[in-house]
Amino acid sequence: MSSLEERDVGVAVAPSSSSAGLGVGAVGAAVEAVAGVAAMQEDVGIRREGPEPDLDEPPKKRVKIPEGESGKLEERLYSVLCCTVCLDLPKASVYQCTNGHLMCAGCFIHLLADSRLKEEQATCPNCRCEISKNLCCRNLAVEKAVSELPTECTFCLKQFPRSSLERHQKEECQDRVTQCKYKRIGCPWQGPFHELPAHESECSHPTKTGTELMGILGEMDQSHRRDMQLYNSIFSLLCYEKIGFTEVQFRPYRTDDFITRLYYETPRFTVLNQTWVLKARVNDSERNPNLSCKRTLSFQLILKSKVNSALECSFLLLKGPYDDVRIKPVIYHHSFSNDTNETDYVPLPISDSVECNKLLAAKNINLRLFIFQVQK
Repeated sequence: MSSLEERDVGVAVAPSSSSAGLGVGAVGAAVEAVAGVAAMQEDVGIRREGPEPDLDEPPKKRVKIPEGESGKLEERLYSVLCCTVCLDLPKASVYQCTNGHLMCAGCFIHLLADSRLKEEQATCPNCRCEISKNLCCRNLAVEKAVSELPTECTFCLKQFPRSSLERHQKEECQDRVTQCKYKRIGCPWQGPFHELPAHESECSHPTKTGTELMGILGEMDQSHRRDMQLYNSIFSLLCYEKIGFTEVQFRPYRTDDFITRLYYETPRFTVLNQTWVLKARVNDSERNPNLSCKRTLSFQLILKSKVNSALECSFLLLKGPYDDVRIKPVIYHHSFSNDTNETDYVPLPISDSVECNKLLAAKNINLRLFIFQVQK
């Protein structure tokens, strides 16, 4: 026991004797060591105060993602997938040139239409390679990627994938603009969908008198009467004895002027035992239609046969069986004779400039012509 006690005492006494021998230098070193340990503890404390790492995640994948990184990724994808012409994300079909540069359907059609008006070969605005409907193809991968990118609802300002945004805005959004169910009897209210039940419960139109409602309905039915008049006219034309129709193909040509102008003409065709030709022009032969944003087509019907008596006809142009262009039916009338064998140029009733560009971008314009001979 005495030997163990001596060893314990020796161990306990040794530091005091050694500290006496080392002096001030050892004390300074000890203070620095204690300060270092305290600094390490503070550092550990600060790191512990931050967000705790996910324990379920493998250690190699514990990478800190800065805030807003997803937004930056969307911005980078936006710049990669946008159309090279309008610099906007495509809303429908996406076309690419032979070098892979992307164009939305509207800009692609517009480039082809401009090249037709300028009598030039259409080129990609990025790499200047030739583009056409045969050389370019759709990029389905980009179309699917764009449909999954988030976009903002114009009503509630929430983010939704582009593929589901249209359904949300039409059916689900509580802030979408809607109309009162009593609109048919003249209620002009428009407002957010979530306010519709409260308005309809207080709407005054259901309590209006019959006289007031008759005046409102008379004004609203004027446009309906015009549509019905057109349909009735078409049905009455179908009762005529001599009716003819044919598929016509407008082919592009150039005038012989110093500044050539684009026009279209069909080969000769036979309807109702007579020979006819159709001609069409852009923007009524405007000098530079390629500089105009608004584009229209007008056409005239020409009788090439000689007739013994006046030939009174009604005619209209409709879209061909394989085209997707939207044409509103309009009936035109003319009395053909040897002296008046040409009609005036009348507008082709297409809905807007986008539909006109579709026709101009095509190699040929294919339509269907109906001619009704009026019996005297």
